Amino acid sequence: MGRFLGTILLGALLSAAAVLLLTSGPLTAAAENEASTTPSAKACPGDNGGITLPAGFCASVFADNIGHARHLVVAPNGVVYVNTWSGTYYGNDTPPPGGFLVALQDINGDGQADVTARFGDTIEHGDHGGTGIALYKGALYAEVNDRIVRYALPKDGIAPTGAPETIVSGLPLTGDHPMHPFAIDANGNLFVDVASATNSCQSQNRMPNVPGDKPCTELETRGGIWRYDANKTGQTFSPAERYATGIRNADGITIDQSGLGLYAAQQGRDELYENWPKLYNENQGANLPAEELLQVKQGDDFGWPECYFDNVQQKLVLAPEYGGDGGKTVGVCAEKKESVAFFPAHWAPNDLMLYNGTQFPTAYQDGAFIAFHGSWNRAPLPQAGYNVVFQPLANGKASGKYVVFADGFAGGHLDPGQAAHRPSGVATGPDGSLYIADDQHGRIWRVTFHGEKTVGVEPAPAPAKSAEAPAPGSTAQAQPPEGVHPDAGADVTGSLPTPPGQTPQQVALGEEIFHGEKGGTCAGCHGANAKGSPLAPDLTNGKWRWGDGSIPSIAATITNGVPHPKDYRSGMPPMGGAQLMPTDVLALADYIWSLNHPNGG
Repeated sequence: MGRFLGTILLGALLSAAAVLLLTSGPLTAAAENEASTTPSAKACPGDNGGITLPAGFCASVFADNIGHARHLVVAPNGVVYVNTWSGTYYGNDTPPPGGFLVALQDINGDGQADVTARFGDTIEHGDHGGTGIALYKGALYAEVNDRIVRYALPKDGIAPTGAPETIVSGLPLTGDHPMHPFAIDANGNLFVDVASATNSCQSQNRMPNVPGDKPCTELETRGGIWRYDANKTGQTFSPAERYATGIRNADGITIDQSGLGLYAAQQGRDELYENWPKLYNENQGANLPAEELLQVKQGDDFGWPECYFDNVQQKLVLAPEYGGDGGKTVGVCAEKKESVAFFPAHWAPNDLMLYNGTQFPTAYQDGAFIAFHGSWNRAPLPQAGYNVVFQPLANGKASGKYVVFADGFAGGHLDPGQAAHRPSGVATGPDGSLYIADDQHGRIWRVTFHGEKTVGVEPAPAPAKSAEAPAPGSTAQAQPPEGVHPDAGADVTGSLPTPPGQTPQQVALGEEIFHGEKGGTCAGCHGANAKGSPLAPDLTNGKWRWGDGSIPSIAATITNGVPHPKDYRSGMPPMGGAQLMPTDVLALADYIWSLNHPNGG
């Protein structure tokens, strides 16, 4: 990976700072900012760690393979602290040995961490790490399982050595969204996102034509932001501390430059088409509703589950579970608070940061950087997101259209199971650099600026095509009459076996349905290669949770759905929410059977 090579003067300054850190402990933020210098303009020496950035910006791979890196924070002395997550969301894979919290330090100033230290609870203790992390009054706060804890930062070294104190415990862990991102303001208010347990407060989660609960009692303990005191230990979660409501899932939550203003990036609901096919078509399901940037104040109600933000009409409309008619009726949504800015559907904002550094151009000041984790619910359209967006803001409102600031993380595979990397966290360093975390393979990038401060906001260049995709014009021969579909003319019998009594054409049809080319939605959750994702299991390993692996058994599971999965948080609606004929279900079962019998038989 490319290294960021600073000027000799900058390298000397950073080396001197590293020596000072080792001998006298953490620097204050003011001292660090005074000591920092603006990098000189020059071309990026490497490949930016595989991502694309606007002109003048460079990236180095600060760290790699540290586990499923979620949110991160950078101390005044430049040490980067990362919270990593594990468990069912990542297929119960084995995390790196040691604690789930990671401290990273760049000693020689080359843009890469030279020291890595893990600390905190481990999987041996029955813990699975977490998402949220923050610094306040010289201490590190982190989410682990159902609680937020506080570590005293050491005077020597980078990893805390003492046991943590519990600030708040008993945070809900059930349902679709068990993570607890949080932010701490200048007054010590600790704001915790307690996301919804369901998609839209149905009694049968994510099932077709099931109305929403009235009232939605889930809102008593979920679907909002709670407030606690960061200075106080031993607090216990309860409905009494709810600060704002109607927020489905605000994975990104942050404080503005004033130290007091609270903002959140909300993930919009899923499966409008899959659950309500009489009201929405496939394209509407893929493109609705918007993801939102919210400014949050005490008592605010943003409308979930009764409302969603229609990014075509640019307003809140009534959800189908609560009498909505496909976006025509507004109803009670007229009384709900709308967003500051909005973004394309299903991009999945995973973290949010308001930039108040001085290294980047002036046009970026006070604007929002948002890490978009990437979609799964856009079939039959291609998945999207998997990027970092910049949204200009002024006086708490959007002052221009967003741009894709960093792209190419997925490596050409916009798919939750196959993406090379998925942005999950953003943070500012004391010198104004930007850090980006990835929870697919545990990479951290450090982004610096090397141009004129007067340039405006520009989008990143589009990433190069995937290595598997031929470059335009590389095929000289005429295309076949059946079109240029990737599987056109393929010899199905040569790639997958045919189940007894079925035909190769059935398997080919099932493959098309699986990938959304004939109405299916399977690849969105199970991955394009069917090997599973954080949302759904591997369909190629011969392990059957709901049957014996026979074609009738597979077809029955597809037809009936899985309302209460054994190993995953969210259920699968009948036929995955798609509108499939019995012949389609049979073809899909044939294809899944074939994936599990590569040698036939």
